[in-house]
Amino acid sequence: MLQAYGISILDCIFKEPKAYCNVFDHIVLLCSIFCFVPVGYVQARLAYVEAQGELKVPFKDALPTREEQLSTLRNTEEFDVLVVGGGATGSGCALDAVTRNLKTALVERSDFSSGTSSRSTKLIHGGVRYLQKAIMKLDYEQYMMVKEALHERANLLNIAPHLSAPLPIMLPVYKWWQLPYYWAGIKMYDLVAGSQCLKSSYVLSKSKALELFPMLKKDKLVGAIVYYDGQHNDARMNLAIALTAARHGAAIANYTEVVHLLKKPDPKTGQEKVCGAHCRDIITGQEFDVRARCVINATGPFTDSLRKMDNQKTANICQPSAGVHIVIPGYYSPDNMGLLDPATSDGRVIFFLPWEKMTVAGTTDTPTEVTAHPIPVEDDINFILSEVRNYLSPDVEVRRGDVLAAWSGIRPLVTDPNSKDTQSICRNHIVNISDSGLITIAGGKWTTYRSMAEETLDTAIKAHNLSAGPSRTVGLMLDGGKDWTPTLYIRLVQDYGLENEVAQHLAATYGGRAFEVAKMAQVTGKRWPIVGKRLVSEFPYIEILQLLEQHEGE
Repeated sequence: MLQAYGISILDCIFKEPKAYCNVFDHIVLLCSIFCFVPVGYVQARLAYVEAQGELKVPFKDALPTREEQLSTLRNTEEFDVLVVGGGATGSGCALDAVTRNLKTALVERSDFSSGTSSRSTKLIHGGVRYLQKAIMKLDYEQYMMVKEALHERANLLNIAPHLSAPLPIMLPVYKWWQLPYYWAGIKMYDLVAGSQCLKSSYVLSKSKALELFPMLKKDKLVGAIVYYDGQHNDARMNLAIALTAARHGAAIANYTEVVHLLKKPDPKTGQEKVCGAHCRDIITGQEFDVRARCVINATGPFTDSLRKMDNQKTANICQPSAGVHIVIPGYYSPDNMGLLDPATSDGRVIFFLPWEKMTVAGTTDTPTEVTAHPIPVEDDINFILSEVRNYLSPDVEVRRGDVLAAWSGIRPLVTDPNSKDTQSICRNHIVNISDSGLITIAGGKWTTYRSMAEETLDTAIKAHNLSAGPSRTVGLMLDGGKDWTPTLYIRLVQDYGLENEVAQHLAATYGGRAFEVAKMAQVTGKRWPIVGKRLVSEFPYIEILQLLEQHEGE
């Protein structure tokens, strides 16, 4: 009740910003809300919403092979929807479409999640810094963006529990006046999440902060604030979305690129309308047409390439920005505690997170060119290392040689072509319909892929007069999530004789389908483990018998 009351106050204030136009009013507002939040703030439970009704799953057990999927793409007379792009947003669009009983196709010219969707910070979050801007500038759009992302965060944690989990993130404080300021902001983050708050944030003393994060710089440390966001395996999550779409009947194929768009004249107006795409199987070189009533452009940084296939004269809307991350040894951070640097030397935010027994640090935000394989530049790597040094103890020598890996992802920031001020970058996402009927979904963030897909399909259904009901993806379990439990790996150890670490890896990667992978594991020839021959001794990745036999036969 109290949280709902607090959020309703925020909604009213953001809708009437003129009444609260100075900093003093902001402080009064925050105090008035937080004074009513009791010290024994009770952690709210995650809201869980079941998918509406039972959905038919044509391929509940075995999925069609790639050859069968390509055959469906070639031989289907006309799809309702063709999605171009197999990232999180494109796969989400395919899943949303097929679960509305629309005949759905998806093509991706590389691997699923080979681009931006696998090069994120691995967080499922609402965006603490966006909420700060929303409050300080009374920006209703940013506030609603955070509110939506927090709802999607809760949903994603529920539908893929094997690939995601809450993660505590520490915000160290080195000045006394920052403690109440940051505390108020983080509590506001909890408040906006409402019933979908993961766990309540809390304040730590200096000694307790150093106990939990011993690598922290001690000098001038006042204390710390810990809040919760979600962490996920972004590449596997993307693949789970695509697999779920395939299980529900979508025809999907990777290494299938669009050569050009197909068009035909509208019988009523005579205007050329997009009616599909001419595609090429990159592996075999075979070309074929995929016809569809609606084509959705979900190509991320390559948005403008497909838009120019539709109309060479169309203006670019993508403003590509490079987000670089580095991987450093696990001893740089605790096993289950992240770190947030809220104000770096140039105003960016840097995360410092445990990941796969290593530590991921990032990200940057610098203009870049769109390329299929972006490469992190040395300046960005050194910038991240420099910021890391500012927060770690002088006893910890942060060396360039400790960087084990680095990657660069292209953040597809966009300008809204429908906006009067076309130079301003859209903070959220846009859905655009071209004169020929091409639907483009661009911008946005990983966390809100599902709601972006829902909005895109709503637009497509209306624009192309498709027969479909409302979205059914809220609460729809992703591939492997339904039968997963936190103790599933124990059954893998007991039933198949796998090493504990290997079993945990399989359970966290494949969820309830880990048993299918375990059945294909190589016999080791040892007394223990019985099965699960590792590819590399240091990592829990194992040889699969079926794939080895297939490779030997080629």
